[in-house]
Amino acid sequence: MSTLETNSIGKYSGNNVSIDDALNLKSYTTAERDALTSAAGDIIYNSTDNRAQVYNGSSWESLGLDTSSFTMHYLVIAGGGSGGADGGGGGAGGYRNSYNSETSGGGGSSETSLTLNKNTDYSVTIGAGGSGTNSSPYTNSGSNSIFSSVTSVGGGGGGVAGSGLQNTGLDGGSGGGGSRQPSATSGGVGTANQGYAGGNGTYTASRYGTGGGGGAGAVGGNGSGSAAGNGGTGVASSITGSSVTRAGGGGGSVYDLQSGAGSGGSGGGGNGGNTGAAATVNTGSGGGGGSVNGGIQAGGNGGSGVIILRYTTSTGSLAVGAGLITSSTTDGSDTVVTITGGTGNVKII
Repeated sequence: MSTLETNSIGKYSGNNVSIDDALNLKSYTTAERDALTSAAGDIIYNSTDNRAQVYNGSSWESLGLDTSSFTMHYLVIAGGGSGGADGGGGGAGGYRNSYNSETSGGGGSSETSLTLNKNTDYSVTIGAGGSGTNSSPYTNSGSNSIFSSVTSVGGGGGGVAGSGLQNTGLDGGSGGGGSRQPSATSGGVGTANQGYAGGNGTYTASRYGTGGGGGAGAVGGNGSGSAAGNGGTGVASSITGSSVTRAGGGGGSVYDLQSGAGSGGSGGGGNGGNTGAAATVNTGSGGGGGSVNGGIQAGGNGGSGVIILRYTTSTGSLAVGAGLITSSTTDGSDTVVTITGGTGNVKII
């Protein structure tokens, strides 16, 4: 129970009560505040933010701050999947876009931009690309990218040839390409309105072409005879002020020769080859599939994701929390912030 302690209370006309000195609220850091068991109506002084705050029953609100709403446009791309060792290309990370009626991945329509509030924290996570490897599990999917309520799903890793291994492409934002054996295997499935499926692998008595990873903008190519499938093409956006294509699928590999390996999709997808090529960082593209030449060769790493935010400059400035890597520019009356790594919070002040 709280205790009120005072040396003197003065009563004026009517029923008013005065305190001789300034009222001093109990002070807590943000960490200490968050450890409290709070009830709606509790008021404290946050020494981290230098603000008096009140608990509304679900979150703490700072008193006297401008919390007016504004519109935030976004492009959120997840990390791409790795190429499979001796297998298919990696799928691109999920691609979600709200800017200027541009499309999202998987043939999805432009999304509705977010209505946010000033001086309010919004969470950000940049998804890592899947790591290419020539040891178990031989393929890895990318990680999700998150901004506020928007989550893009990591791209699926490419399928791997061999009995008892992950032969089919992994599901994800875009699906990874299928592998070459023990029979023709299917590509992974993409996420609705984020990316397409991976291409299918094919089995022949020699060369064993495999499918490419599904780019966000197109289905990955199927393997055909001695030719591996190409990665699906990426998607273009002008959210930064100029058109840039990102999130291409990785190309599939060929059994023991680089000849006939699939090409990475436009937007940063890695080529298939003896060792799969890595995708371009911060594009969310898929890595190229690896081959078998003197042993199982690793697929290429998937590209890390990226988040790009655009808002009217007169709204305020973006405060970036520790742990995030950002850069900022202006385009006309708008500010464009590109976030390329880390996990943390951002807010407009």
